[in-house]
Amino acid sequence: MTETRTILVADDDRAIRTVLTQALSRAGYAVRATSSAATLWRWVEEGLGDLVVTDVIMPDENGLDLVPRIRRVRPDLRVVVMSAQSTFVTAVKAAQRGAFEYLPKPFDLKELLAVVARALAAPAVIVQENAETDGEKLPLIGRSPAMQDIYRTVARLTTTDLTVMITGESGTGKELVSRALHDYGRRRAGPFIAINMAAIPRELIESELFGHERGAFTGALARGVGRFEQAAGGTLFLDEIGDMPPEAQTRLLRVLQEGEFTTVGGRNPIKANVRIVAATHRDLRQAIRQGLFREDLFYRLNVVPIRLPPLRERAEDISLLARHFLERAKASGLPGKQLDETAVDRLRQHSWPGNARELENLMRRLAALYPQEVIGADAVHAELMDAENQIDEGRSGPETLEQAVERHLSGFVAAQRDGLPVRDLYERVLAEVERPLLRLALAATRGNQIKAAAMLGLNRNTLRKKIRELDLPVVRGLP
Repeated sequence: MTETRTILVADDDRAIRTVLTQALSRAGYAVRATSSAATLWRWVEEGLGDLVVTDVIMPDENGLDLVPRIRRVRPDLRVVVMSAQSTFVTAVKAAQRGAFEYLPKPFDLKELLAVVARALAAPAVIVQENAETDGEKLPLIGRSPAMQDIYRTVARLTTTDLTVMITGESGTGKELVSRALHDYGRRRAGPFIAINMAAIPRELIESELFGHERGAFTGALARGVGRFEQAAGGTLFLDEIGDMPPEAQTRLLRVLQEGEFTTVGGRNPIKANVRIVAATHRDLRQAIRQGLFREDLFYRLNVVPIRLPPLRERAEDISLLARHFLERAKASGLPGKQLDETAVDRLRQHSWPGNARELENLMRRLAALYPQEVIGADAVHAELMDAENQIDEGRSGPETLEQAVERHLSGFVAAQRDGLPVRDLYERVLAEVERPLLRLALAATRGNQIKAAAMLGLNRNTLRKKIRELDLPVVRGLP
């Protein structure tokens, strides 16, 4: 008969303890639950339990502080950390202190049970404790499920030197993620060197990357140190790797294969002591099919892929990001501003083609140009429309509605192609089209629902129902 495994649960919330105890018991585990870190520690010292599931915040001690102590006295005892403080730093601390997994609250019970099963089945590996992280520094911001997944992935990678490929649209924060991998990783004491392939003339890329010897080419009057040497002991960030010319791709592949390189015009090999993080907004698989990017180099770089979601896929993070950018604007000398709820609602309705970078630029404009301390929807709307008009004026021809919809949906298509499940897309698209359509109709008729219904070709009662379902404010004037 198989011995029942025992789970030690620690959480100061009685309701959570009850829910976890019931779920784990139904799954066939024995459970001991407590609200005290001291009691949990006593159980661990007594040799009880096969797995620990602990909250971070408890009355007598921080749960994260227990993890390394547990690892020292019982290195084979896995620890799963739960936290409502679902920030990047929390995820990094959990990973670096030796937690098996980090679960941001709220989480699905099925996810917890899956993590518990993996933890109990995992082979014994001693995770070494790393240095403390700065608890005040938040390089990545967001509480959406998509960002929580990125936090956990990056946290795990900080204890390795694996090559990482970051993909995502422009403005999604690819360099921020690469900096986080460096600043919280094993090579944090070394340099972080970034190079943008799209910003360097093709004929100079090899020299920029690998350096050159005196006389290697016209104008090479002295030896030049390349980025690989500059980044020795640290991290080399290859941004816009999809723009690397073929000849440089070949040399980079050789470096990744052999772990060494030669300067342009040089003969003596130099050991490549760097961690490589690459990034691109391009579809490299399409570039491979077109013969523009080497397939073997792609697989060398794509050891651990991280896809950054566009801002339109993480709308729940917009208010948090907006407040952060306003604080940053204030710290740089601009007037301090706040957003009211109507402004936040208007931000969530925007498609954000420029992603977080576009949002930050908008917050800086609002801080600089508007005298009121509390910014409302009218100011946000005016700035967004002005920016869109400037973009439209720069286009060679007007974009049709079909083109706009297709451009907007390209992110969902890419996500599905990359293996990330996309759900209820039909309803989501209809909701995104329906909301601005009704808002514009109500604005055009100054809130007159009878006229708006006639304009839309809807029954008045149907329009009222839609307004309630979409929680639309009936505003006169600006939509």
